[in-house]
This record gives sequence, structure tokens and C-alpha cells, in this order.
Amino acid sequence: MRVRSGPGFGWLWSAYAVSTYGTWIAFGAFPLIAVRVLHSSAFAVSFLGAAGLAVAAIVAVPLGPWIEHRTKRPVMIATDLVRFLAMASVPIAYLLGLLCYGQLLAVSVISGTASIAFTAASGAYLKHLVHSDHLLVANGRFEGTSWVATAAGPPLGGALIGLLGPVVTVAADAFSYLLSALGVLRIRGGGVAAPRDAATKVRATDLLSGWRFILHDRALRRLFLNSVTVSGLIMATSPLLAVLLLGEYHFPAWQYGLAFGIPALGGFAGARLSARLVTRYGRHRVMIVSGWLRSIFPLGLALTRPGIPGLLTVIVVEALLITCMGVFNPINATERLQRTPADHVAQVLSAWSISGKLAQATLMVIWGVLATLTSPLTAITISGVLLLATPLFLPQRMHMPDPAVGAPAEAVRSV
Repeated sequence: MRVRSGPGFGWLWSAYAVSTYGTWIAFGAFPLIAVRVLHSSAFAVSFLGAAGLAVAAIVAVPLGPWIEHRTKRPVMIATDLVRFLAMASVPIAYLLGLLCYGQLLAVSVISGTASIAFTAASGAYLKHLVHSDHLLVANGRFEGTSWVATAAGPPLGGALIGLLGPVVTVAADAFSYLLSALGVLRIRGGGVAAPRDAATKVRATDLLSGWRFILHDRALRRLFLNSVTVSGLIMATSPLLAVLLLGEYHFPAWQYGLAFGIPALGGFAGARLSARLVTRYGRHRVMIVSGWLRSIFPLGLALTRPGIPGLLTVIVVEALLITCMGVFNPINATERLQRTPADHVAQVLSAWSISGKLAQATLMVIWGVLATLTSPLTAITISGVLLLATPLFLPQRMHMPDPAVGAPAEAVRSV
């Protein structure tokens, strides 16, 4: 399968791939540094993750309107360089004996804010680079890359941590952002920026324009509510699964990595199939079926037990869930880009990312309290039950026509 977009898309895809692999190689490095190097408490480690998400989301609120009226390539390069400098400061401070918990928290906020800005700018630039008919295939490429990185990154990062320590993986992550910036720099062609009257000042209400646009479009509103609730409920159980498998059930670390590494390959398969399924069955039908299935499978985690049967349960459930996500996510991303005018894309994507991160941070805290009052398995089960209702937010057929049905397969073709 191939995207007809010229070398620009290839460089953008390469930049995304290298930074994504860097992120997943360093996955879990900050908590390890907090525990092993800084001897932080369990609450401090949890706060590091939740506060990083929440504060970054709040700080990023003004960025949407600002990015909209800026040329996107320089914004992407600048945010990559900001992430490089922020992450590189950790190994430098460690070598100088100056590393502290406050710096980890600051780096988490800075890199999270820059990531939101990069996502908004790159989404708007993707709409500029790739024709609308090819957006689904392009988004499938990004989605597949993300899941392969999810499968391969943590084991590679774990090997690096075992050999050289967690600080080295942070350095590798920093270097990946530098490579990403160089990749974006290689893209040729004009930039894209929404015009704005120089005499018009930015008003406080402009900060909410992304959310206003989402809420005024019926299909986008439903997709937004579905995406935020599903991602929030799934991410809320991620720390609890770690506590359940590693703490209560005493799974070895390699089994825990296996439980989430193998299923990620299902996301790659789903992303590769997404465009073909849409061409054959229609966008709305594929979205509804994959959306319902991804809300049903997490309830299977309630059956998790100690030992090999529990490990196999997690692998099977996560593989089914992630495969459905691999099919669903490119359709969701494509619908979002196609329904949003070019002069609103950055604001819509910023609003979407900010809301998702705030929801994840909030639900992580709530589910942490819930697990404390009950048990991790009970809290995971409650999340699975609530997920069953999330497909009710998905758009109805009347709100989402199927342009792909019966269309020539120009956007999807075999290599």
C-alpha cells in the first residue's frame, strides 16, 4: 500500500517514526529514575505522571490559535528542538550530580506541552501534504508505526536500562527528537498558515475556538466524546494493571513486557487493514464495528488470574483490543482532518489532545483512589463495564456519509 504524496510525506513519516521509537525506548524511564536514583515515594511517582499530563495540557491551551497562524514546519522543528533540550537536560544534570525531582516534573511538563504543539502542527501539515483521498492510508501508516514502536521500544529500552541504566534511555529519546527535527527540515515545499488580519488582536475567546468547532459539528462532537472517554478509561487502568500483575500476581518483568509487547503487533495489523476494510465495507460500518469491539474486549481483563492462564488472558484481550484500535484510529483521525477546514486544524487538534490528556490524568487519579478503596482488579472491571457504553457516542450514519464505498481504490494500492 502506498501514499501518492511525494517525498514530503516520507520525511514527515520518518520524523514521526524516529521520535516515536525514541519515546517508547524511554518508556518508564522517568518512574525508574524517580525510584532508583531519587528514591521518591509511590505518591511522588504517581504524581509525576498525572501532573505532567495535566499541567502540560493546561499550558498548551493558548497554543492552538497561535499555531494556526504560523507556518507549520518551523513550529514542528522548534518543538522538536525544545523536546531535545528538555530531555537532554536529564542525563546532563545526572552526570553533574544536580538531578532532582523538580527537574523531572519540569521536563515532563515541557516535553508534554511541546508534544501537543507538534501533534497539532503536524496534523495540519499532513492535511497540506496529502490529498484528502489518501489521508486514511497516511494515517494508517502513522498508526502502524506507533504500534510497532510500542511492541519493540520497551524491550529495547529494558535492555538498555539493564545494561546502562535508565538515564541512557532518556538520552536516546532526546537524540530521537533531534533526528526528527532534521527529518522535518528535509521536507521541501511551501508551508501552511491560516491568514489573519494584522489589526485583529487575539481575544480570550479565541482560545476556545477549537472546542467550539468540535461541539458545533455533530459527527466531530460524537467522535470527540467517544475518543476522550475511551482513552481516559483505558489509560486509567494502565497503572492498575502494573500493580495487579507485578505486585499482587508477582509476574516477572519479562512476562509483563510480553503481555503488552505481543498485542501491540495487532495494532500494526489493524492499521494495515483499516483502509482496505473501509474501501470494501464503508467508513461508517467499519468505524462502528471496530468501535463497539474495542469497548467490549477490555471487560475480559476481569478474568485475569495469577500464573500462565492470567498471562495468556491479558495477551489475548489486549491483542483483540489493540487490533480494533488499529482499525479504528486511522478512520477517526481521517474523519477529523477531512471535516475540519485547513484554517482550524491546529486548533481542533490542540483541543482534542488537551482534553484527552486532562481526562486521562483525572481518571488515573480517580481510579487510583477506587483501587485503594476496593482492589486493582475491581477497579479494572468497573472501567470495562463503563467502556461498554462508550459506543453510544459514535456518529450515526446520517452524520457520516461513506465516500469510500464504491469509489475506485486509488488511495489504496498494492506495492
